[in-house]
Amino acid sequence: VQLQASGGGSVQAGGYLRLRCVATSAIFSTFAPNTMAWYRQTPGNQRELVAMIDPDKRATYVESVRGRFTISRDNSKKTVFLQMSSLTSADTGVYYCNRLSTPYPWGPGTLVTVSS
Repeated sequence: VQLQASGGGSVQAGGYLRLRCVATSAIFSTFAPNTMAWYRQTPGNQRELVAMIDPDKRATYVESVRGRFTISRDNSKKTVFLQMSSLTSADTGVYYCNRLSTPYPWGPGTLVTVSS
């Protein structure tokens, strides 16, 4: 697994979590030049793109999370973050990070459970 996501957990609606995704040494050289993204798979649905950040740290979000989630990256630490706030039950799912183009093999992700 080239990208290891962590930081998930169980929170109540309205709460927040900060997800972290760290690149392993196998892909250090390709991390900084690539757009990185967070995805999620909610129960009964396919994996969807949630947010992405390009090498210049410009971020893009899907409508459902805009204003609540913030994606950021630290190229020196080969890490991508997803700060999530005002969580709702609709945000429950497994969150993954990956390169936007030519994704690496998918890791197990990190589970986020939001209870109402």
